[in-house]
Amino acid sequence: MSYKADRSAEDIRREITAILRELKDPRVTATMLTVVRVEIAHDLSFGKVYISSLDGIEGAKNAVKALNTGAKGYIRTELSARLRLRKAPDLKFIADDSVEKGIEMFRKLNQTIKKDEEDED
Repeated sequence: MSYKADRSAEDIRREITAILRELKDPRVTATMLTVVRVEIAHDLSFGKVYISSLDGIEGAKNAVKALNTGAKGYIRTELSARLRLRKAPDLKFIADDSVEKGIEMFRKLNQTIKKDEEDED
């Protein structure tokens, strides 16, 4: 990826995160969503937005369905206005379970640390 595409992807990720907080759609705001990463084409015409939820992969899938059907146009318009883009990229939202995996990994690490401390005593 080029430097410009990387920088644009980070700007888009930041703005989408802010836009998601402002959405009034209950399917999207009911779950705590995180924009994990954004991949943008070199010509900035297309982008993949990976969404994760603290409610798990099912919560992310439900939110992604709502984003891809109902809120995609609004988000694209807002992006164009906020970032002053002549043409905002066409976005595709994809469910991702990395936050869920991270939380599970954190729990396992804590259990291992507690077990090690109990074994030392």
